[in-house]
Amino acid sequence: MLFSASRSGWRAQGAGCTLPPWPGAPERESRSEPSAAASLTHRVHPSILRRGCGKWSYSVLVCLWALLTRWVVAGLEAAVIGEVQENVTLLCGNISGPRGLVTWYRNDSEPVFLVSSNSSLPSAQPRFCLVNASSLHIEALSLQDEGNYTCWEVLNETRWFQVWLQVARGPYEVEVNISSTGRLPNGTLYAAKGSQVDFSCSSSSWPPPRVEWWFQAPDSSPEPFGNNMTASCFTLLLMSQNLQGNYTCLATNMLSGKHRKVTTELLVYSPPPLAPECSAEMSPGLLTLKLTCRWAGGYPDPEFLWTEEPAGVVVRTSKLGVEMLNQSQLSDGKKFKCVGRHIVGPELGASCVVQIRSPSVLSEPMKTCFVGSNVTLTCQVSGASPPAQILWLRNLTQPKTVIQPSSHYLITRSGQSSTLTIRNCSQDLDEGYYVCRAENPIGVREVDIWLSVKEPLNIGGIVGTVVSLLLLGLAILSGLMLYYSPMFCWKVGNTFRRQDMGDVMVLVDSEEEEVEEEEDAAEEEEEEASDREEFPREITKYGHIHRVTALVNGNVDQMGNGLQALQDDSSEQQSDITQEDRPV
Repeated sequence: MLFSASRSGWRAQGAGCTLPPWPGAPERESRSEPSAAASLTHRVHPSILRRGCGKWSYSVLVCLWALLTRWVVAGLEAAVIGEVQENVTLLCGNISGPRGLVTWYRNDSEPVFLVSSNSSLPSAQPRFCLVNASSLHIEALSLQDEGNYTCWEVLNETRWFQVWLQVARGPYEVEVNISSTGRLPNGTLYAAKGSQVDFSCSSSSWPPPRVEWWFQAPDSSPEPFGNNMTASCFTLLLMSQNLQGNYTCLATNMLSGKHRKVTTELLVYSPPPLAPECSAEMSPGLLTLKLTCRWAGGYPDPEFLWTEEPAGVVVRTSKLGVEMLNQSQLSDGKKFKCVGRHIVGPELGASCVVQIRSPSVLSEPMKTCFVGSNVTLTCQVSGASPPAQILWLRNLTQPKTVIQPSSHYLITRSGQSSTLTIRNCSQDLDEGYYVCRAENPIGVREVDIWLSVKEPLNIGGIVGTVVSLLLLGLAILSGLMLYYSPMFCWKVGNTFRRQDMGDVMVLVDSEEEEVEEEEDAAEEEEEEASDREEFPREITKYGHIHRVTALVNGNVDQMGNGLQALQDDSSEQQSDITQEDRPV
């Protein structure tokens, strides 16, 4: 493009644009492109540029725009990125040293004057100003400021510099939405194990941001989540425990390089898989009862509620499921119910019941131990809830003495059964009562066991005792036979009398009879009358019967005389009795 000077003004040949002359403008010859450009810059009258709304303003600016767009190749291009509501400075070439007259334009559909180093030319807006006599400073950028800016400098020659200004905004207000979850009082999100969870992330930014999801499990470093790092939303179909952690949405403005992120902690909860279990146990001092409710396998730990049944009186609510009750709250057969509630479990929770009972004790009442041997006493406890404490006591003094394990006493326990083994039994030390005591906070039960300690068995003594008993039995049997069978005895006596008549023995037996049996006695006398020569005579005197047997060895007459004397004596007594009974 060439410029030519004439009386009618400067003409940019080929541009279709003629600059009107101002008063007193001299004629100039045409020159080369750089000289003409320099002269053009100096020859533009300031009054023409100040006509922002005048008739000449439009034509001049159009002409300048044509010149600038045709000569853009002569300048240097640069790109600057600014932020909305921030300030930016556009350099008019990266040149050091003295600067000439500098004018800034914005290249829209028409060139727009912004500011000039000529102090007589005011800036288009207060936001625009020159710094260091060459650079364009723009305050409070907006998206509308984005575009192409041209710096026109005239010193010894005319130079143009084009700057492309890009305006970025954000990212602002990164919003993360995680659905199908609950929220704790502190704001932490949670999801149930096995559930479906939707993730989405959005942000206000220009140009639209790049969105990335990052995941950080506990005690691990962050890592990009999934293969598609720019996805703004995704879905996890089956939540599991290893997906618990921090989810970060990172929104990055690819123009400005600024980024903003939001991190959300997501917990994965799971209810216990099994039903709760209740138990009762004694405290060390037997003064209180400890109720325990366990519902394991869930995350986080459930809450527990203890109630008295069947009234439903609330005892206490706790996170541990442990409750201590004193003896005043206990009675045999009482029931306590534990209700466990989990944040993602059943709405009504799960429950279990424990019933407390006093113990029952069973044992053998008597045991025997031989001196020097061992004996074991057994005590069986049943029905105790909580399990009872089993003690062995020796009932020697009051109060009873608790037996402690030692070399002499061995105590073992298996479940609710206890045994006491006494080694090397001693009659002086070990014989007596032993007590098995079963005790829990609901009640106490005791049973007494008598231990008898004996000397070891003597075989010779046992044999002698048996023989003695046999002989004694034989003697008793013989006596009974002799007592109830006198005829047998008389015959035996006759047999021995024939063999030896040298000894004399008199046997007198007596038995009482009633007076009313006199007639029977008389009949017996008549029956025995025929045998008086061989048998002794029975004489009744005053209601008594006397049986006399005389054995005379070698003198039968003497035996007969003796019997005759007894007979006469008896006759006299009978006559006396007859006289007494005779009526007067």
